[in-house]
Amino acid sequence: MMSSTARLLQLLSLLQIRREWTGAALAERMGVTDRTVRRDIDKLRELGYPIRATAGVAGGYQLGPGAQLPPLLLDNDEALAVALGLAAVAASPVAGVAEGSVRALTKLEQVLPARLRSRFTSLKAAVTRLGGATDAVDPSYLTEISGAIASRRQLAFEYERADEQRIRRLVEPYQLVDAGQRWYLVAWDTVRTDWRTFRVDRIRTRPSERARYTPRPLPAADAAAYVQEAITRSPYRYDVTVRLRGGPAALAGRVAPTAGQLEVDPDPPDGAAGGWSILRAGWDDVEGFLGYLLGLETEFHILGPPEFLDRCRAIIGRLEGAVGTRSDVDR
Repeated sequence: MMSSTARLLQLLSLLQIRREWTGAALAERMGVTDRTVRRDIDKLRELGYPIRATAGVAGGYQLGPGAQLPPLLLDNDEALAVALGLAAVAASPVAGVAEGSVRALTKLEQVLPARLRSRFTSLKAAVTRLGGATDAVDPSYLTEISGAIASRRQLAFEYERADEQRIRRLVEPYQLVDAGQRWYLVAWDTVRTDWRTFRVDRIRTRPSERARYTPRPLPAADAAAYVQEAITRSPYRYDVTVRLRGGPAALAGRVAPTAGQLEVDPDPPDGAAGGWSILRAGWDDVEGFLGYLLGLETEFHILGPPEFLDRCRAIIGRLEGAVGTRSDVDR
């Protein structure tokens, strides 16, 4: 049996990670009765935590703003410093910690007292960074999206497409994915009735929550792999396959996740397992991709598709005509 103190801390943690819980869901998660949940909610209220309750079928419990900062004890300056640090990391993704920073920032902003919330907003607006402005993401957008994912609520926002046209979107958000330099949202588009990936830096209005939705199966078991394929292969004219000398670990520093999907070559030409990799990438222009491959400074073999190989041969012919063959130069 869990002690009452440990149970209160568990309840407090659950209330922080999701926007709203039903009593039945909390009871099931904690392995207690509905009555115990109600009693523990009352104890937390006595300790000063503003827990709101809404009646009805869609009702539940929600941790309101203004609570102390549990379970860490932070003074005002410390809380403000943590919030600003998390916001900076969230807006400028750092591999391995960016997604955690969004979750932590969501929890912290939810319980910041009003006096600290206004100071945080003012300081965040006054601070800027050099470079990368085109892909900058408002951390508050990430926390809004994260909260909607946790509470299973639709989001409405204005989105700017690649052609700079702005359109309204109503989506069911499922997953935020950090791609290193950009954030992507995996969501079900209610208008197009299909799965979509959205660049969060192209969301032009603050996402606002709408009705609850019933979760549906994701389009892939790995959301990160789904986003990588969507942004590196699907939208392009050519879906190119290339064999590169070197294993994926050795090439990872040169081939960014946003450039293509890198995997171990299952059938290397010299039989040396792990000595070659397969790169699958989408590109629109052959010349640009050839320049990219040359810049990797490793041996490569383009395997397909056939129409891409034909364009490569035509470019090689043009280059030979431009510089001449070695025999032409010798003469």
